[in-house]
Order: sequence, then C-alpha cells, then structure tokens
Amino acid sequence: MATLGPRPAGNLQPALAGEGYTDAEVMLRVKAGDQSAFDYLVQKYRRPLVSFMYRMARNTAAAEDLAQEVFLRVYRSRQTYEASAKFTTWLYRIATNLAVNHARDTRHERPEVTVSLDEPDEDTGTTLDVADGTITAEEALVRRERLAAIRSKVEALPERQKLAVIMHKYQQMDYKQIAEVLKLSESATKSLLFRAYETLREQLKEFV
Repeated sequence: MATLGPRPAGNLQPALAGEGYTDAEVMLRVKAGDQSAFDYLVQKYRRPLVSFMYRMARNTAAAEDLAQEVFLRVYRSRQTYEASAKFTTWLYRIATNLAVNHARDTRHERPEVTVSLDEPDEDTGTTLDVADGTITAEEALVRRERLAAIRSKVEALPERQKLAVIMHKYQQMDYKQIAEVLKLSESATKSLLFRAYETLREQLKEFV
C-alpha cells in the first residue's frame, strides 16, 4: 500500500483520538482528502481485521493479505462513503464479503485443524507453558484439544452462523451491529446465533 498522509503515522492516533472524532468522522476526513486520517484507521483496525480474517481463512499469510485488501477497498471507496451507518459496520461488511469469497475459492485447499503444545493461543498470543508446574502436560494437551475441537466445529457451521459467531464471540460485536453487517433483522440475528451456539453446545458436550 502506498504511504498515505503528510504527517508521521505515529502522531495520528493521539491527535485524532484526543480530539474525540468518531470513526465515521475520521472516514469523512479521508473522503475530504486528509490522507493521514486513513493511516489512523489502518492503525486502529489492522489487528482486529487480521484476527477476523485468520478465523475465517485459518492461514496467517492469507489473513494478512485479506486485511490489506479490506483497507485498499476502503481507500478506493472513500469518495462514495456516506456516514449513514456505523463505520465498523461498513468496514466489516467489506471484510465479510472478502472472507466469504476467499472461503469459497479455497474450500478444497484448507488444511485440517491441528493441535500443538507449541502453538500460541490465538486469543492471548502465548504458548501453554508446562515447565513452570502450573499445569501438567496432560492438562495442556486437553486444553489444546478442546480449542482445536471448538475451531473445527465453528468452521463446520453454515456460513452465516460461522460469521455471526466469529463477530459475536471474537470481535465482541453486538446483535445490532452483526445484523447490520449481515443485512438481517436483529431478531433474525439472535435466532441465527442461538442456533449456532446450540449446535456447538451439542457437538462439544464432551469438552464442556
């Protein structure tokens, strides 16, 4: 991505956050030609988007590439942006469309979910340390197997249910925002999540 903005990226977050701009207002500044405002949005949302894409693609390189593509599309769409919806709703709608298309295109290429004691926990970024005596190797393995089972069952959910669970559980998005991203009513979104969690609860009985 080309370098955007006349000001150093490191100065962006304090300046814009300190002035109390909403994300939609920052995006309107991008639309008006303030390129440094775009760098602020990239700084703020890059990590959450990579995390979201990783949960969909299960591939670190693909997640990075997909997140980059989201930001490119945001920038290319700046002139047509309207602050009629929450910025994150618009952002995750772009991300969702990309993630769904990638999942369909690579459906037969994706590796099986595996488990390793040395694999970092994707929520904490840390590995399970069995050397310090806080947990046994057996407990660590059981925990890893449980995480792998959850990942596998979430991946096996119908597409919309999987997207809703990822946004709700891992991105901490509320029902209203998920509904707007998926273009559903709030009640339909609640029903979608209820069915998804019931399926997961039933399939993960042995780990609960």
